[in-house]
Amino acid sequence: MRDTAGTPSDVELLAAIARGDRDAFEALYRRYAAWLVIRLRYRCADHSLVDDVVQEAFLAVWRGTARFRGEPGADVAGWLWRIGSRRLIDALRGHGARDRLLGMLARRRPVEEPSAEERVLLGVEHGDLAGALARLSPELRAVMQATVIDGLTTAEAAVLLGIPAGTVKTRAMRARRQLREELA
Repeated sequence: MRDTAGTPSDVELLAAIARGDRDAFEALYRRYAAWLVIRLRYRCADHSLVDDVVQEAFLAVWRGTARFRGEPGADVAGWLWRIGSRRLIDALRGHGARDRLLGMLARRRPVEEPSAEERVLLGVEHGDLAGALARLSPELRAVMQATVIDGLTTAEAAVLLGIPAGTVKTRAMRARRQLREELA
């Protein structure tokens, strides 16, 4: 559906990209690349890594390895965010990622008390975080995946999961409590 100025919608652009239309790809890139860079830089201070991740995300769109399903209520921006955030997580998991992350956290938090992120990293190293996550119910695990791992807001997670925002908050609280008890 085109807007009043005749600009193609995001869904129309994606359909054209699937047919190999480079102009549609360029339009989608111009529409969302800067936005995605800004959002990912809130998650990672390494600007060159974020730039690489954004390029990889759009390359996945161009190659068709990332498919937009276009379900009711689906949002192209949210879909691109999920692609980018997952690629960022994959990049951070690479060689030396934990050291880079701890270094960035140390520069941001001059206090002596370890941050929540540092405690999670220590739990990954010394605890059974993967097992504790696996023991969560599917509903709680889905909320943790959306809000913590994918970095979505409560509202975005609610849309993604098809549940009210209040339910997302309640399930996140229950999941955190259960994880704290198991990892203590």
